[in-house]
Amino acid sequence: MKLIQTIVFTFLTLNIVAQTTQFTRQDTLRGSITPEREWWDLTYYHLSMSVDPEEKFLRGSNLVQFKVIKNSQIMQIDLQPPMKITKVTEEGQDLRFERDGNAYFITLKNKQVKDDVNEILIEFEGKPVISRNPPWSGGLTWRKDGNGNHFIATSCQGDGASLWWPNKDHMYDEVDSMLMSITVPENLMDVSNGRLRKVEANPNKTKTYHWYVDNPINNYGVNINIGDYVHFSEIFDGEKGKLDLDYYVLRDNLSKAQEQFKQTKPMLEAFEHWFGPYPFYEDGFKLVEVPYLGMEHQSSVTYGNGYQNGYRGTDLSGSGWGLKFDFIIIHEAGHEWFANSITYQDVADMWIHESFTAYSENLYLDYHFGKEASADYVIGTRKNINNDRPIIGPYGVNKSGSGDMYYKGANMLHTMRTIVDDDEKWRSLLRGLNETFYHQTVKTEQIENYISQKIGIDFSKVFDQYLRDTRIPNFNYKVDGKKLTYYWSNVVEGFDMPLFVYINDEKIKLDATFHSQTLELDGNIDTFSIPRDFYITDSKIDK
Repeated sequence: MKLIQTIVFTFLTLNIVAQTTQFTRQDTLRGSITPEREWWDLTYYHLSMSVDPEEKFLRGSNLVQFKVIKNSQIMQIDLQPPMKITKVTEEGQDLRFERDGNAYFITLKNKQVKDDVNEILIEFEGKPVISRNPPWSGGLTWRKDGNGNHFIATSCQGDGASLWWPNKDHMYDEVDSMLMSITVPENLMDVSNGRLRKVEANPNKTKTYHWYVDNPINNYGVNINIGDYVHFSEIFDGEKGKLDLDYYVLRDNLSKAQEQFKQTKPMLEAFEHWFGPYPFYEDGFKLVEVPYLGMEHQSSVTYGNGYQNGYRGTDLSGSGWGLKFDFIIIHEAGHEWFANSITYQDVADMWIHESFTAYSENLYLDYHFGKEASADYVIGTRKNINNDRPIIGPYGVNKSGSGDMYYKGANMLHTMRTIVDDDEKWRSLLRGLNETFYHQTVKTEQIENYISQKIGIDFSKVFDQYLRDTRIPNFNYKVDGKKLTYYWSNVVEGFDMPLFVYINDEKIKLDATFHSQTLELDGNIDTFSIPRDFYITDSKIDK
């Protein structure tokens, strides 16, 4: 019988568009490690910026400190229009720069000697892009709260942090640490990443908030959140000691937040169990209310789910379990491990962020409600899978793959866990990933190879099938007396995923391939079934 829902292909048009996409020079400048990027390694940023809510205008500077890897004199810095760089200096001397679309090429005067640590100061200003649909389209969100106070936030994954501040806007190179000095009207507060060092009152009725990030941070993880915030806090006793939990919410939502954010500690308890210690104890953990749904900004997770469980009050799985937790608290905080600590080098590999984090939702349920609840949830999310195009996108052009990276990716991982058939071994794998690739940018191959080596099963064809192909594997079988004949179809060449089945209520492992095989038992096969945990289809062989 069919154990998997039939997938309806509703996005054929998108697939055709993806196949005919013409990439431009700007795509390459944005998405590749250009010669003007590769010769220097980021060490430190000091982003100093004033925000004018009335004019929707930003003005400031970014001190860029870097280590020279090899000799060169031309540096690429990215800033997207209508923002513009107005001046660049090196030790007080003006530098010449040229603009090519979103990229600025700066000619340095001092000779760049290998292993030297140097710096330049970049001044910039402008009215940044306004996000049309945050957080899915990048830019700034300028709104007002119920009391008429400005309520402002950034979100820029995919489109790039260079939408609002000048930086080396490629994921492969994370800055080692960062200071953010954000000036806002005195009746408002800025909340950014890391820890608040100090607040300065200025004579022009503004305040400057100084936030310091002590850990490597990716560009899109950097954020500003400005509003009439109130603050409350608590302490989590975690694997690495006491972790500061800070919450910043609009004044009128304090009581609702104090109740809803009680889910933070159970979330951290579950994720530290599965993934290992929270990766940024030095910077603390924050939830910050924003005027959009939410985002995984490092140590400054943004929240806009309306203080309700589910995804805007709905269960994405249809199982009922999705209403047992606040989707944004669980999902976006899960990204602290997969996105902020382990970060893709190229957006084509965004599955590393989203598949593991979508999978973290059912691991949260597993920890608090049990394995069956976890399975109910992740299997229920299969109805959201489109199989429209591969999960891994094209490299070097800042292009991600299919949105199936969320729930197809989660079901791929759930399938692998079922194959491993040892929960402690699986947990050791997840914790090992976070220990081995702690605070690193990675490529898909590194994650794939680690999983296969750690588990002792070659999953290379499984990854090819689920990440690089749109077809669902189909298990073909025929029961004939004592014999079971079986093989895979609808698969990549060489597909060899093991499968557990139940024959006469006995669990049996089949090393299935795309070649037909026969298993003969001592007695007749009276009952045969395939566990629902495998993301596959199945069909009986007619002949």
